Amino acid sequence: MPKGYIVAHITVKDPEAYKEYVEKDTPILQGLGGSFVVRGGQSRVMEGETLDRHVVIEFPSYQAALDAYNDPDYQEVAKIRQRTADSVILVVEGT
Repeated sequence: MPKGYIVAHITVKDPEAYKEYVEKDTPILQGLGGSFVVRGGQSRVMEGETLDRHVVIEFPSYQAALDAYNDPDYQEVAKIRQRTADSVILVVEGT
């Protein structure tokens, strides 16, 4: 079965407040089967435009990634991210 991924591109507008999101989202998403593959770190845009920060979270399946994103506990914490950063979030099926 193909794995699923949450892929996020983020530009943090309020770094101090954003820390709360990182502290709270990590245990929720890991508890839902997620494994952080990429979380920040160096990056270089080679073509096109994107936001500043990139995150890739792997899940056992596409459905598990969708379920994690839609989880009520995660959605409550996501409000912090939405308030403190600009973001583009995708759920993607792997190969």
